[in-house]
Amino acid sequence: MAEYNYDSFSSDDYDFNTSTGPAVGQKAPDFELQTATGERRRLLDFDAELLVLELGSVTCPLFQTRRRTMQKLDAATDRVQSAILYVREAHPGASIPAHVDLESKSACARGLGEDGETRVVLIDDFEGAAHQAYGGMPNAVFVINKQGCVVFKADWNSPSATVAAVESLLRGEPAVAKSYFRPASPAVTIRTLRRAGEGSTWDFLRSLPVLIWNNLILRNLRTLFGRPVGASVDTTC
Repeated sequence: MAEYNYDSFSSDDYDFNTSTGPAVGQKAPDFELQTATGERRRLLDFDAELLVLELGSVTCPLFQTRRRTMQKLDAATDRVQSAILYVREAHPGASIPAHVDLESKSACARGLGEDGETRVVLIDDFEGAAHQAYGGMPNAVFVINKQGCVVFKADWNSPSATVAAVESLLRGEPAVAKSYFRPASPAVTIRTLRRAGEGSTWDFLRSLPVLIWNNLILRNLRTLFGRPVGASVDTTC
């Protein structure tokens, strides 16, 4: 990957076949970050039993498709706190280009709140230190317990699996839900790419065959035949 904040999306910018970042049972990396409202806080500084950390950006159709369900999960119980780690633009275009500095990144992150986002939005640094520490995928999700241990992860957030994992953890059971790759809603994809502007849709369509093969087919087959690693709300690492 030549440049973290790429000007145009290409499937070559991601390794879809290797899961990196902290594994289940490992310590979650901690960072001091700025929120979209201008406060400074540490990523792992939360009061609930579990933190659900979702990675995303305004130009990511997958993230945009999942927002409503993930906000409902955040509001369902005070035993769970949710946060978004705002990363690089997944599909930059003429209207929402790649970030050129931290302020342009912060402006995009603030746009989520203006668009009705209710979760805490944490802004990664310009070079994506936290994003890369958490594996570098555009819409990964991690569930972290009070000991700072990852107790569930998915390289692509599937809200039904994330909700099932959280419910299991709150019942005191291991989180063993299988997180299959679910495509973004076509309507949300079109709306998100149009909002990003010229160039975004073409870059997405050019890489679509690779995305389908690596994620919808290969990844889901690996998930189907794989055995998830279970962890509990009390896991130590």
